[in-house]
Amino acid sequence: MAVNSATSFVLSSILTLLIFSGMQMYKPLLVKSPITIIFGGYLGSLMFMFFVTAVGNLEAVLFSKNFQLKLPEIVLTMVISLIAAGMVHRICFTTCLIFSLVTIYYLNKLSQKTYGATTQAPVAVKSRRHK
Repeated sequence: MAVNSATSFVLSSILTLLIFSGMQMYKPLLVKSPITIIFGGYLGSLMFMFFVTAVGNLEAVLFSKNFQLKLPEIVLTMVISLIAAGMVHRICFTTCLIFSLVTIYYLNKLSQKTYGATTQAPVAVKSRRHK
């Protein structure tokens, strides 16, 4: 079920704040074992994904539907997510970086598949004229 950009902005902003506050509340549980530390990095990458969605939808509401996220917005949201994961544990920072890079790769791939314009390469035409 698709929602408009304004509703998606609100939902993704709420999910971003919920994940951040959950990571902070359950910090003692997230640092108990190596697997939970890696899970903390995964939660940080989920926060990154929802944060990128929120920023993209905010720009779509403010500017236009055709406005695209640029590299500075992606870097800013990644830095904020990495800081949030780093507040839990140092290794959460590293795993959040790895998971976020994978996430942004697949988000870009999905975006190109959904919104990308397919252009065919020009075909060379042989002339039939003989010299």
